[in-house]
Amino acid sequence: MTAQNLSPPPAPQVDPAAPLLLFDSGVGGLSVLRKVRALLPQAPVIYVADNAGLPYGAKSEAQIAARVSGLLGRLTERLHPRLVCIACNTASTIALASVRDVLEVPIVGTVPAIKPAAAMTRTGVIGLLGTEATIRQSYVDRLEAEFAADKRLLRHGAPELVAAAEAKLRGDSVDPEVYARAAAALRAQPGGENIDTVVLACTHFPLIEGELGEAFGPGVAFVDGSDGIARRIAFLTDGQPWDRRAPDLALFTRGGDEVNRLEPMLEAHGLGRVGIF
Repeated sequence: MTAQNLSPPPAPQVDPAAPLLLFDSGVGGLSVLRKVRALLPQAPVIYVADNAGLPYGAKSEAQIAARVSGLLGRLTERLHPRLVCIACNTASTIALASVRDVLEVPIVGTVPAIKPAAAMTRTGVIGLLGTEATIRQSYVDRLEAEFAADKRLLRHGAPELVAAAEAKLRGDSVDPEVYARAAAALRAQPGGENIDTVVLACTHFPLIEGELGEAFGPGVAFVDGSDGIARRIAFLTDGQPWDRRAPDLALFTRGGDEVNRLEPMLEAHGLGRVGIF
């Protein structure tokens, strides 16, 4: 009887030039890219902004699921990434499962950081700022039930903040009342005066954390999921070879002056090439 070889099969080969693909509706996912860069500075990156579909928060669940699945299917077929990160809370809470069903690469999603917020709060009152589509998802209900059942979670959909973050990164001025209105909307809810921790449940919002801090005043901490996302990407790619053969690429689904005005900021994030998909 011939002895069987019981050693595990060899790990699949990864093209060292295969990029990480980070996807968002706009430039919010750059807050995630910053953390990925810190852990994986050698990783080639393609950043995709579906600015033609912005804002996602105002769309229906069916529209978002169909759009995100279709775009990521075409992107992975064309670009051959080693991993896809959906760096958008709205897209992740709605479309993550369907995307994982159709793509054959590892997928990392973005979910509201309710678990760490529940561990951080001292007063037991947590604010959550997201898009209108994100805050109404049953996924958020499940996170609240699992990790913050003994806390008070106050939610507010703040589409103005998405536009504010986009404007800030283009170099446009933003009326401070935009941030004040978001803070006031959470503070006005029952128990809102005791908020000491705010979940930034949209990847755009860490880009304006300083402005939100001024609006909420002292004693309020902000938390988002970008650190955990970066660690997950590093874990899933541990031991893989990296070879950046060209400057990293930012792709948009619509061109125009707004994209042109983003180029200095994209360059600052290591995205030396810009194209339209």
